[in-house]
Amino acid sequence: MLPAPREGGFRMEGYWVWCGSVIRGEDERYHMFASRWPKSLPMHPGWLVASEIVRAVSDTPEGPYTFQEVVLPARGAQYWDGRSTHNPHITKFGDKYLLYYMGSTHPLPDVVAGDGFGLEDPRCIVARSNKRVGLAMANSVFGPWERSESPILPVRPNRFDSYLTSNPAPCLQEDGSVLLVYKARQYEGNLHGKMTIGAAAADSYQGPYRVLTEEPIFPPDQFHIEDPFIWKTAKGYELLAKDMEGTLCGERHGGIHAVSQDGLKWQLSETPKAYSRTVLWDDGTEQTMGNLERPFLLFHDGKPTHLFAAVADGSGGFRNAANTWNMVIPLKP
Repeated sequence: MLPAPREGGFRMEGYWVWCGSVIRGEDERYHMFASRWPKSLPMHPGWLVASEIVRAVSDTPEGPYTFQEVVLPARGAQYWDGRSTHNPHITKFGDKYLLYYMGSTHPLPDVVAGDGFGLEDPRCIVARSNKRVGLAMANSVFGPWERSESPILPVRPNRFDSYLTSNPAPCLQEDGSVLLVYKARQYEGNLHGKMTIGAAAADSYQGPYRVLTEEPIFPPDQFHIEDPFIWKTAKGYELLAKDMEGTLCGERHGGIHAVSQDGLKWQLSETPKAYSRTVLWDDGTEQTMGNLERPFLLFHDGKPTHLFAAVADGSGGFRNAANTWNMVIPLKP
């Protein structure tokens, strides 16, 4: 990785910013789809009830990116994604822009600053259990966006994804079919279990999507990961993900690199550590970020050119962050 531009990426005054995903639009500029929610709420779990997906733009991949519009705002508790939209992943097939994302809802009062909202709040518990993967489509990077009327990945009783689905990582094939890797949790009594990773597929990006395995594609007792990103290669598929405990790449919350021939059976690559939370800035200084996750690769002519990641300052952990933003790290050719 090359030094990261300190003035690059995307941040917004007064907002927590997360989940950067970038595409080159029909205007030849670079458009970042990101999540934001007001700093008047706690960073975690404020996103569960107040996140919205926005679009920012830059003339270069490095940025800085300038806010343009809210793409998927709140639209009411009666919608499956009516109270929160998060985890954007922008891609394209032909002339159609495809925005995969997580949505959630709850029927309880709005969260307001200072009302004590936290992990044990009923609004948080209900919103977490209602997390689902959906898809919005548009003929232009500027919209308008047509959202799916229902989730494309609903939960399945008595399966590893019985509690929630989130963190979509699609890989579009040349024929329009899709391999979609996602994060899931299952019910364990009245509570949810650990994070697991599943895989679904569709013959067309419009769906329907079908889960491909009865078990997670990474054994949960060996792989405690989240935030998958996948892409197709001549040999099969490759994946980046967040190492939750550091048992795979040697650094807690560092990035792992895994490979697969079919997208279902994965193994760590010969050099499993993909990236570190310690980054080198273009002014020559180093910084260990409190968080560095949600990896996203930008490609040009089939080669990855930039790594985007959601980052937080502080000593580590969401509660210790004063600021969050989406940073960009150029990659060596």
